[in-house]
Amino acid sequence: MIRGLRWLPAGIVALAVFFGAGLWVGSPRRADSPVLLREVQELSELVTVKYVMSHVMTKEKVTWLGTDQLLLVAQGVVKAGIDLRRMKEEDVRVAGKSVSIRLPRAEVTDNYLVEKYTYVYDRRTGLLVKPERTLEGEARREALSQMLIAAHEGGIHREAEARARDMVAKLFRQLGFEQVEIDFEKSQPQERR
Repeated sequence: MIRGLRWLPAGIVALAVFFGAGLWVGSPRRADSPVLLREVQELSELVTVKYVMSHVMTKEKVTWLGTDQLLLVAQGVVKAGIDLRRMKEEDVRVAGKSVSIRLPRAEVTDNYLVEKYTYVYDRRTGLLVKPERTLEGEARREALSQMLIAAHEGGIHREAEARARDMVAKLFRQLGFEQVEIDFEKSQPQERR
């Protein structure tokens, strides 16, 4: 279940400050493709979407002596954005007051459980069964994996690309470009784990 979606406005501010300081100090300078590309790549990652999700699951291990079972309540975060370091010189084209930019495809940049809100709600073992030490870790990994699948199915990539397009277009318009064209590369990047 998605509990909230948050923009990361700090990224917008950082972009504006970084570009403003790097490209227009004093009177406006002519910005060409290599200069813009270098400035964009130094920003590294632009995280545009953050999903906060919850997942409740049971995990059990059955032996001939009995069953070890637990109920895990997990909260996790899945973030997505674009990796600006993957841009190449041909991805930024400047012509007068027009700029054309090809951005990398969105990818999941981070995913983790929020330890403060992730806990074992209930654990039951048989009379002769010792609690399995690895059961909780397996449940945590599985819960995080389920949250990642739910984020993919919920459209996190599509939303991250739409927000990245809007943020980058707005930034370049504020930098004085009248015509800003943004598209995305064709291939989907390999997800980080």
